[in-house]
Amino acid sequence: MAPVSGLLARLRTLYSKEQDEPAISAQAAAGISICLTLIYVLPFYVSPATRPSATLSRDAPSVIRARIRAVTLSCLICSLAVLWLIVAEDDSSILHALKLMGWWPINFTDILRGLFLTALLFTGPIFERGVAEGEWREWFRRARISETLGGWIGWRNYVAGPITEEVMFRSAIIPLHLLARVNPGRIVWVAPLYFGVAHVHHFYEFRLTHPDTSIIAAVLRSVFQFGYTTVFGWYATFVYLRTGSLFAVILIHAFCNWCGLPRLWGRVEAVVPIGPTFNRGKEDSDRSPEYSYGQLGLGWTVTYYVLLVAGAIGFSYTLWPLTESLHALADFAASS
Repeated sequence: MAPVSGLLARLRTLYSKEQDEPAISAQAAAGISICLTLIYVLPFYVSPATRPSATLSRDAPSVIRARIRAVTLSCLICSLAVLWLIVAEDDSSILHALKLMGWWPINFTDILRGLFLTALLFTGPIFERGVAEGEWREWFRRARISETLGGWIGWRNYVAGPITEEVMFRSAIIPLHLLARVNPGRIVWVAPLYFGVAHVHHFYEFRLTHPDTSIIAAVLRSVFQFGYTTVFGWYATFVYLRTGSLFAVILIHAFCNWCGLPRLWGRVEAVVPIGPTFNRGKEDSDRSPEYSYGQLGLGWTVTYYVLLVAGAIGFSYTLWPLTESLHALADFAASS
């Protein structure tokens, strides 16, 4: 009996080890993530329709349209491939795969809490644009929304860009690291690097359209862009893991694109449009309005910086409670 019981014990040990092994290795997750990043970026340069030149800007509507079509196809193919990988390698159901990819379930509370948290961080910029510059009157006008999204630059920045980038760099890449059972904290720090690297190609495009700019200035610009896109990626990845919501990070991404980088120095100014909002008669240009700038009283600037600091403090205090969700994809407490 002893040999039989020993054999059974050995089999149980081997089975439990197999059960504990990740579906894919961390190296495989990294390798596939690199491939997905290349699949996202390379279509921008394989066709004359998507490739900018010294005479054709990346902001030309013809280029934007072609790029949106290309990257949408890339995201569709990669999402289906990752979905298949999760089902096949992790022996999961399609519903579980969709959960890892942030598509299901859709929780509107998590989405709104994530947006509120982000708006809290941008309290200062919202005050500057909405109150100091008086833009709040236009925020909810249908005509203004139509003007913003009616141009191809606005459509790229606030719709197509956030959707495709979050689908690829959150919904497709993060589940790979979850399958590899990478520590959640490590996922937050490492996975967004692919997102940052995916923006480095703007260096080439900038050099094409700004040949007179020094190489050092162009490099510094790209390093800065890599830095802030990676920082945003850290935040978006954290929210994604905490809420399991692709839609939350898409909305946060669009909101951050709208806000832009916050003012960290200088005085708040009043902005008054003096030209047309858009010139829709041009095929290869979406023209932004011309503005006149004038300094406001010092109190406006003081209020802005107070709100900027207060918003950052409020953000730090509410980061964990506002991202707590029953649909979380990772437990940070358990992994610490």
